Parts: sequence; C-alpha cells; structure tokens
Amino acid sequence: MPYQNISATVSDADVQAIKAAVATIQQKLPFLVTLTLAERKSVYKTGPNSLSFVENALQAAQNNPNILPKTLDVVEFGSDVDLFAVMTDINTTVAQLASEIDDTRMAVGSEAMKEATQVYNYVKTAAATTPGLKPLADQLGQRFKKASSAQPTPDANKKA
Repeated sequence: MPYQNISATVSDADVQAIKAAVATIQQKLPFLVTLTLAERKSVYKTGPNSLSFVENALQAAQNNPNILPKTLDVVEFGSDVDLFAVMTDINTTVAQLASEIDDTRMAVGSEAMKEATQVYNYVKTAAATTPGLKPLADQLGQRFKKASSAQPTPDANKKA
C-alpha cells in the first residue's frame, strides 16, 4: 500500500492483545537464544538461501550413511535442518511485520515531528508577546539545542 498520511489509533486493549500475542510466540519458542557479539561473529552465516544447501546435505547424509563418521548424528542433523526451515519461515514472516511496524512508526513519527515543529515555531513567535510562554518555548527548544550542540558551530572552524 502506498504511503499516505496516517490517521489511526491503537486501543489499550489492542496493545495488550498484541503484547500477549508476542508473549505467546515466545512461549511457543522456549528454546530461543540470544547470541553474544562474539558468538554472532563465530557462527556460520545462514539465511534463506542456505536452506536448500542444508536440506540437500541432509538428503546426502540419509542416503549415504556409510561414508559418514559414526560421530555424525544424522537424526539430530535432520532435526536441526527441520528447525532451521521452520525458523527461516517464521523469521521471514516476523521480519516483514517488523519492517511494516518500523516503516509505520517512522512515517507517523515524521508526521508528528513536522506538526510538533510547527507548534514550537508558533510558541516561539507568541512567546515574544504573550506572558508565560517563554518557559514553554525554552522547554520545546531543548530538543533542537541537543541536536545543534553535537555539530560544531561555523565560528569553531575559524582561527583567532
């Protein structure tokens, strides 16, 4: 669906239902692991394209057990291949959902930021003539001070 301005709400009940659905997924996959950075660097990198390779290797192992060392557990290998296939399928589905959630968050965040910037500009302008708005303008302006303080000022590049 092409992007257009988003006007939607998510009820508290729906947020709770979504979180419960995620919790259900986690309960259905109690074996999920979290790899450390070092572990991520050390494991074979696999993706959907690797699936056919491991499935073909499993078929070769099952059809030719006499060429394999006794230490290679073909049944466990088959279980790993089956789980890899299932996790690849689930990952594809969840990755698509995560991408859609992130794109929607980014789009609606952009809309909100544009509107908030307009409000800030109106508050800044009104603060010059309306008593009591200066603290609000200063508070809203903090967001831009943090962003601009990370960038060097043009004067910082000049030599005295």
